[in-house]
Amino acid sequence: MQVSVALRRNKKRHMIKHTALTDLHMALGAKMVPFAGFNMPVQYSGINDEHETVRNNVGVFDVSHMGEFILKGDHALDLVQKISSNDASKLHDGKVQYAYMPNEMGGIIDDFLVYRIDEKTYLLVVNASNIQKDWDWISQHNTFGVTLKNISDETSLLAVQGPKATEALTSLTEIDLPTMEYYTFAKGKFAGVENVLVSATGYTGAGGFEVYVANKDAKTVWGAIFEAGAPYGIKPIGLGARDTLRLEMGFCLYGNDIDDTTSPLEAGLGWVTKFSKDFVNAEGLKKQKETGPQHKLVGFEMVDRGIPRHGYTIVDADGHPIGHVTSGTQSPTLKKSIGLGYVPIAYAKEGTEIYIDIRNSNVKAVVVKPPFVK
Repeated sequence: MQVSVALRRNKKRHMIKHTALTDLHMALGAKMVPFAGFNMPVQYSGINDEHETVRNNVGVFDVSHMGEFILKGDHALDLVQKISSNDASKLHDGKVQYAYMPNEMGGIIDDFLVYRIDEKTYLLVVNASNIQKDWDWISQHNTFGVTLKNISDETSLLAVQGPKATEALTSLTEIDLPTMEYYTFAKGKFAGVENVLVSATGYTGAGGFEVYVANKDAKTVWGAIFEAGAPYGIKPIGLGARDTLRLEMGFCLYGNDIDDTTSPLEAGLGWVTKFSKDFVNAEGLKKQKETGPQHKLVGFEMVDRGIPRHGYTIVDADGHPIGHVTSGTQSPTLKKSIGLGYVPIAYAKEGTEIYIDIRNSNVKAVVVKPPFVK
């Protein structure tokens, strides 16, 4: 009896994962919540304060819950090309590419980043909630003899974001951060730690870098970043502000705005859908493009008071349901409510009035083109 109780407790304790920095977040007073199977900080000083810190100065997110896969071998590019919507043959060493993995049914397995380390080595960065699903999908399509390695559990990822990120980090590395172009990366010594990957990427639209480091070095790097960033007003930032920041830019969130059932073309991902090469369900997506999508993911701003939330119904002027909200929030920068949602093409034009059913009241909104914050 005692053994089974202990096993149950042990199992419960292991159901939720922790990053290498969980203890540190708790010591800093972060509000912790379960997210994608991980115990993650949702906020420290408050979402609005953290949001403004990133927009105006510099903040640090622990996003170590994200997944990282290494693909290595003579045919690594062939495997990437097969599962990716984008054309990875355009990459050179040190370049990053945004893409998605289409499924056979016209939906999206995941959206992800492709890093070309060298001609035979690629790093894929995937969403935390999809790590196992993506791993299984890529493995299933690995008919090329490519060596796959899942390094998610041994890798920490810090996103240092904001207009002062470059100034804050320059003293920590010999990597030339000021000249690093958007969506490129370099490896080098960072905060005294060897072989750190630093990329000019992020999910906030505020500029900055993402720093990939081994778990054992995560606390050292975190500490060095905060010491170097102190003169620039650096603060730890939680997932709450990460969501409001990405939504102000109109960036899709997997599980909300895109998923296994949503069309990438309706979601506005045609720009990373390259029919110049073969990939999973290329023919199906090509037909959909020729026919023309029936719906479109649009941005909207509330005209009347009310906050749109995920799952709320979008209706026309007569109250007939026409779509649904996928993401919505009160924008800390604009001081007004904004959202994303799928509507029929007839309602997708900029300036079109739509209504959001908020607690049985049809609240007026207008379609706008993201990003909401220019």
